[in-house]
Amino acid sequence: YKPRRSTRRKPTMGTYDQIFSTLGLESWCESDEKSGDGPVSMADLLAQNAGADIPAQSIWELPFPSMDELHESCAAFPQSRALTKSIEEGFLSIKDGLSFVLDPLTQPLSWFLEGSLWLFETTPWWIMIPALLVLVMFVSRSGKLVAFVGASLLLLAFIDYYTFSVQTLAIIFVCAFLCVMIGVPIGIAMSRSNRLQRIVIPILDMLQTLPPFVYLIPLIFLFSVTEPKLYGIAIILYAIVPVIRLTDLGIRLVDTDVIEAANAYGMTDRQKLFKVEIPLALPNIMAGVNQTIMMSLAMVVIASLVSAPGLGVLVLRGIRNLELGVGLVSGLGIVLLAVMLDRTTKLALARINTPQD
Repeated sequence: YKPRRSTRRKPTMGTYDQIFSTLGLESWCESDEKSGDGPVSMADLLAQNAGADIPAQSIWELPFPSMDELHESCAAFPQSRALTKSIEEGFLSIKDGLSFVLDPLTQPLSWFLEGSLWLFETTPWWIMIPALLVLVMFVSRSGKLVAFVGASLLLLAFIDYYTFSVQTLAIIFVCAFLCVMIGVPIGIAMSRSNRLQRIVIPILDMLQTLPPFVYLIPLIFLFSVTEPKLYGIAIILYAIVPVIRLTDLGIRLVDTDVIEAANAYGMTDRQKLFKVEIPLALPNIMAGVNQTIMMSLAMVVIASLVSAPGLGVLVLRGIRNLELGVGLVSGLGIVLLAVMLDRTTKLALARINTPQD
């Protein structure tokens, strides 16, 4: 026995049919039902097979009037998947134009990252490790920290994680440097203009609250996965927020009496900025740099999903292959790098604060 197939879908009562009836949109909804050959809902199938209407829902089971729920009552009303599909199609329609503009602008970032990785990887360990220790000593002036950094780097080299560690450091140095070079001027400009601050603050809030993985989604469509600028842009966008905020805050917190004294001496705006405001705001700026470095390190691990080299690759390998030892040891390496970078920047900040105290 073959059941006779109906060529026309029998409409069923939706939860919010009354809304469209009140607005006089019944003809609009019915015209789409007659012409559309979309998928049949479960309610329609049950109604066709059982030959009876679905019982009305109680007030406790009343669904929220979402797009999909309104579509059940009016087939012409768009579903939520139409919204996401239109966003995707809109992005893809401007993808070529964005790539044409952004490719030449962001290509230097790829060159910086490739050059930094080449320098850190090709320099012999017996030159690179002492050079890093000299840099730490110059910044922190702490023998204990230098000893800790040296022991940590030798430990990572001893367990054959030296190459991955210096790759991570190379990416952090480039991205953190660019964050400071871009973020500090933006913070200074925000401190000079309340209107600019009102414009930039919502953008910073958005960048700070977006999940790290979301940064990678549009960039994957715009750039090739093999290009270093893909993960470089994601790291910069994620890590630049603290240095902008704290630069703006530090300059705004400069005592007005000091500014008035500088005006009394006849200083120009440029002189006040470089000789008064920035030196007094430097502790806040350095605190922003510290947070930027830490966030860069966190994003480097996530960016390993899009071909970023370093210790994040080992973490990802440990997750994919269920290699517990690789994941834990590489995680320990990331912790050591985080402690080294954090202690170095904090001691540098303490040295800046000491003369002012």
